[in-house]
Amino acid sequence: MTDRNYRLILGLAILLILYFDLTRAMYGLIGLLFAEGITNWRIPQLVGKLTRQSDAPPIEPFDFKWPLNEERAWRLVVAVLLLLTAVLFNEIAWFLPWFMGFAILGAGVSGVCPVLLGLRFAGCRR
Repeated sequence: MTDRNYRLILGLAILLILYFDLTRAMYGLIGLLFAEGITNWRIPQLVGKLTRQSDAPPIEPFDFKWPLNEERAWRLVVAVLLLLTAVLFNEIAWFLPWFMGFAILGAGVSGVCPVLLGLRFAGCRR
């Protein structure tokens, strides 16, 4: 599994969770994103290790060095924004989680994610 496929699945999951108003599933998704961002044990890498794909990048050790890996920072950014917009300020900013779901789905389809480009520009390493 590649990160692009993961973004496609994540975008679909966000949209389905929002459409069916599954609050506990949203909490679980946010928790999964925080766990991936903090530990850097990403699902695409773990699936690659389980299926023994040779092109899967190695899992990096847990550390707090700056700059962060861009994928790790992306997961933390998405988790924080989903927590703020879908859980805490849902009445005010109800459209932002929908926008994020469609944007992440589009990033999975096209392979171009504006947030990842911004994180690269900000100095996160590949």
